[in-house]
Amino acid sequence: MGKKGKKPVQKKEKTVRTKKEKQKKGSFYSVTDEKLSRSKRFCPKCGPGVFMAEHKDRVTCGKCSFTEMKSKQ
Repeated sequence: MGKKGKKPVQKKEKTVRTKKEKQKKGSFYSVTDEKLSRSKRFCPKCGPGVFMAEHKDRVTCGKCSFTEMKSKQ
């Protein structure tokens, strides 16, 4: 008796993932009349240097997971 034939294996297509570009720290500041102002808040727990991410319903720290909910008005 001969070997039984196996079904050919179909190759799966690989999904190509693009790399996310990191936000640069310089984009968190704006210059007006030769004064530097922050456009994002610092985390109250971590201190200066750690910015908080702004979502549509909350503000979150990426380092310590501190979250403040925005008020609904």
